[in-house]
Amino acid sequence: MSRAGNHRGNHSGSDAKSHANRFNALHAGAWWLWALGLAAAASRTTNPLLLGLLVGVAGYVVAARRTDAPWARSYGAFVKLGLAVLVVRLLFSVFLGSPVPGATVLFTLPEVPLPDWAAGVRIGGRVTAEQVVFALYDGAKLAALLICVGAANALANPVRLLKSLPGALYEVGVAVVVAMTFAPNLVADVGRLRTARRLRGRSTGGVGAVLRVGLPVLEGALERSVALAASMDARGYGRRAPVPPGVRRATTALTLGGLLGVCAGVYGLLSTAGTGYGAPLLAAGVAAAAAGLRLGGRGSVRTRYRPDRWGARAWLVTGSGVAVAGVLIAAGAADPAALHPGVVPLEAPTLPLWPAAGVLIGLLPAFVAPAAPAPMPTTPSTPTSTPEVPPRREEPAP
Repeated sequence: MSRAGNHRGNHSGSDAKSHANRFNALHAGAWWLWALGLAAAASRTTNPLLLGLLVGVAGYVVAARRTDAPWARSYGAFVKLGLAVLVVRLLFSVFLGSPVPGATVLFTLPEVPLPDWAAGVRIGGRVTAEQVVFALYDGAKLAALLICVGAANALANPVRLLKSLPGALYEVGVAVVVAMTFAPNLVADVGRLRTARRLRGRSTGGVGAVLRVGLPVLEGALERSVALAASMDARGYGRRAPVPPGVRRATTALTLGGLLGVCAGVYGLLSTAGTGYGAPLLAAGVAAAAAGLRLGGRGSVRTRYRPDRWGARAWLVTGSGVAVAGVLIAAGAADPAALHPGVVPLEAPTLPLWPAAGVLIGLLPAFVAPAAPAPMPTTPSTPTSTPEVPPRREEPAP
């Protein structure tokens, strides 16, 4: 082997630890837990500065650690969806009014008279600065939630997530994973078809182009569903091991009770009144659900080929998302005015320092998680010189 070949082999070996591969790739569940932590933090505040910081943290991590897979290109679509939700929320507030009282009138729209049974509802009328700012804060919170979920869609491999699900949730997990991959695959199919239409010299804008692209996209989604069903049937999906009736009943009770506890705990954490009981109830629900899933896994006879390991990097990524949510929950209990700027009267939002520093913990996956594999460098081929062929002499016809 040449010296250049030895150097190339050593270089690729040194990058094996820093770039993601099937042996050291981060667990897909860690990305979802990190993103859900950011989403929980976004649900605890209406401060636009903190929401913008959360969106910036999610966007930086996605830009640093996403791959070239089709689902990784869906983050831009979620950002556009968040902006669309924000615009729709503002339009609803302007045209349908808002319960927020305000004295700073920006402009007045023609009001549509409504019957007496529609008291409290109006269309048009005066638009105040207070109601517009309130709608802006509310829409920004929902947009940040969508963008955080989009970060999980762009970073987590759905196939590896399905492989890592417990055996008791495999049937439900197939439907969940197909639902989660629908939006990324839809974005990839639309982009592919728009590129094909552009190469053929056809228009890619307008209602007509959207309708012409819609049918191939739906056809592609149907083909993927049929291929998934065929592959599951070929692998013997649906076989169950014999389980005693007592174990089945205990599994059902623990799983349902645990999921109810998780729902009640999450509601307590997201609401301002249930901060005290939310965390203990959530912990108890997670423990009960985990015990039920472990018992329910006895009925599954499927095996995993090279299962993903939950290593130290997965713990760090998950912990960073949980830490961001914990900091915002604690800040909401200690100083709720900093996380929810007032709109009546209007006041400029301020950036609270220690909640902002807690949000920056969410940047940890950009430095801890393995980077996406670098594209293979293409070596330009050296053009070989073609010997000149002397011109052919034409002989005169006899």
